[in-house]
Order: sequence, then structure tokens, then C-alpha cells
Amino acid sequence: MTENKPTSRILSVEDAEQVPGTERPQGWNAIWERIIRLGLGDAALRLGTGLALLILVLLVAWMMGNTYQVTREQPLSKAALAAPLAAETMTPTPQPIKLQPFTLKAQITGITRLAALHTILPTRPRFEVVEYEVVKGDTVEGIAKQFNLSPRTILNGNYETLADNPHLLLPGQKLNILPVDGVYHQWKSGEGLNGVAKYYKVDPSVIVDWPGNGLSKDTIGEYSNPNIPVGTWLVVPGGSREFVSWSAPRITRSDPAVAKVLGPGYCGTITDGPIGDGIMIWPTTATWLSGYDYAPDSNHPAIDIAGQLGNAVYAVDDGVVVYSGWNNWGYGNVIVIDHGNGWQSLYAHLSGINIGCNGYVYQGSVIGLLGSTGNSTGPHLHFELISDLYGKVNPWNFLPPP
Repeated sequence: MTENKPTSRILSVEDAEQVPGTERPQGWNAIWERIIRLGLGDAALRLGTGLALLILVLLVAWMMGNTYQVTREQPLSKAALAAPLAAETMTPTPQPIKLQPFTLKAQITGITRLAALHTILPTRPRFEVVEYEVVKGDTVEGIAKQFNLSPRTILNGNYETLADNPHLLLPGQKLNILPVDGVYHQWKSGEGLNGVAKYYKVDPSVIVDWPGNGLSKDTIGEYSNPNIPVGTWLVVPGGSREFVSWSAPRITRSDPAVAKVLGPGYCGTITDGPIGDGIMIWPTTATWLSGYDYAPDSNHPAIDIAGQLGNAVYAVDDGVVVYSGWNNWGYGNVIVIDHGNGWQSLYAHLSGINIGCNGYVYQGSVIGLLGSTGNSTGPHLHFELISDLYGKVNPWNFLPPP
């Protein structure tokens, strides 16, 4: 006889609904079962995971905010702040490396550059004549360069002081410095504007219109007899005139007496003597200029060779002496040699003369000693070359290099 044993099985939700006396699951399980039956299990799982992460992030942010607020309200103590520093100071100090001593074997020199601070002021046209006091070492050329004028203008503005002779320039003199190149003219009784302008090779309006002269066309009257007070000084812009020659004239052996106007060193008639070959030598042992070069524009047709008192002075070529002695025009002791080939050479400011009138000389002969006689500010040789054809020429073009 077969015994019937009772069997058991797990009831599903559907079975539970059909079996009398069985209750339906309640709570979260029932809700989850219902979601699964609807096929939304995976979607609900993903949504739940996202919400959980969001809540976690918000929770972490809230906790960090509270921590920051507590830190601001309760700052760290000095001991807490000093603790890391104390830890750092505990780092072992490295021992210094002992280097070999350095010895400078050679003195190193360099250029020291000093800042030269200055203000560049804007310039404006100058119409007035200004005064300049000559200092030691000044030359006509140097003063002209300072004021951007020609050397001729310096002489033209100071005839009463320099008489067209640049060697008359001395320290302490007061010179008129014109605003432009030209001439400085003192008005004389009986003069007319037309005549004065013609003499200086300009138009009368140039004189009248120059602002610094203080003239007016409305009040000047007739140009032939203008209303200009006698003694008035006028700037003649662009004016020019011939220099008064203070240098020696050409002296030949056929007519040496022409030099009587120069002083007592003139000679008598000369009929014979050596003739040079035209190849010249340097005239002295000194070799550098004293400040005056060949400059016809400043009435200086020569070179000034500076040296020591007593330096030998040589004849540059063969010839005969046609002047030997003192010169009244500022040259001091002078020797002039006629070389018989169309050339003469002049040696001035000598401290000593070794040969007299009519003396024969040969190239390289010591004819005198370098000095500072006459209008001179220091020992030097004033040397000129005069040609029958070209007059007073630049010695640099005919002398060898010193």
C-alpha cells in the first residue's frame, strides 16, 4: 500500500493569489516584484544607482563645507603653524666646500664711463651781436667753429681789435660774435645805404631788413641820406670785403727793396746766388701744428709749426737771403729766401738769425732758431711759400711729410 506523503513547493505571487488563505507580499518586496513584472527592473536599478551616487556627492560636499567653516572660525595655533617650520629647521646643514684661494695674476683695466646728463634746449634764431672773451689756446678758426661761423666773419666783426691779423688774437680780448656770416659796419657821417651795400656786395634791403639792426623802412628816409645815427653798428648779412694784407709781399732778388715797408730787415739789390731745384725739405726739427693751419679765409696763408724755443730752422731749398731782420707787421724776426726758380720761402717769429742779407744758403742750412718773437703766443715757426705764378700757396702741397 503506497503511502501518500505530502509535497511542498514555493508559491509564486500568482499562486498565492489563487490559493485561498495565502496573503499577498507587502512592502518593498511587493513593489519590486511589481516593477519586475512590468519589465522595468534594469531601468529602476540604473536610476537607483544614479540617485545613490548623487546623494553621496551631496553628502561629501556638505561635510567639506562644514569642515572649512570650522577651520575659518578656529584658526590654527602658533604652535601648530610653527610645527612644520620646526621640522624644516631640523634638516642637516651642508658643510661648506673649501675652495682654493684666488689670486689675480694680471691687473684688469677697463673703461669708466661717466653719465653726462644734460638738457638739449631748443634753439632759436639769433639776431643780436654777442661778446666773447678770448681764452688761452683760442684761434680764429676755433672760435668761428664754436659759433658755426666762418673765420672771415670773426675778422670782419673785429677789425678794430685784430686788424685782419689772426696773430693779434690774445687771451682776455673781447670779440664781437655776429649772428650770421657777414660784416660788422660802424655808420659814419655822410655815408649812404647804397654805397655801403655796394662796398660789401649786398643789396641795401639786406641791411634794412635785418631784425637786429633796428631799422624801419617807414622811418629810415632816403637811402642816399638815411636816418641812421653816426656810430651805429650794423650787421651786414652775407657781406664781404678784401682783407688788409699784413703779410709780407713777394720779395725778389731783383727788387728786394720792396720790403722796406716791412721793417729794417730789407736788403739791397742782389745780382747772383744759388738757384734751387724746386724739391723742398721740411723746414724745422718740430713736426706738429700749433693751431694755425693754412687758412686764407682767416688771412693766414701759412702753416704754424710748434716746437721748442731754439729748435733749428732749415732752408727748404737753395737760394739767397732777400730779407733778414725785424718785421714791423707782427712777424718778429724774419728771413725770406729767394730760390731763383719762381719760389720764395718765409720763416717768421725766429728767436735767432744765423744769416744776413745777400747770404747764400743751401738746402738744409741752419738759417735761424725757432722762437716766439712778434705777435706770437708761444714758440713756433710761421712758414710761407710764395710762387711767382700762384702767389701764397698751401705749403702742405709742396713739402714732404714731416
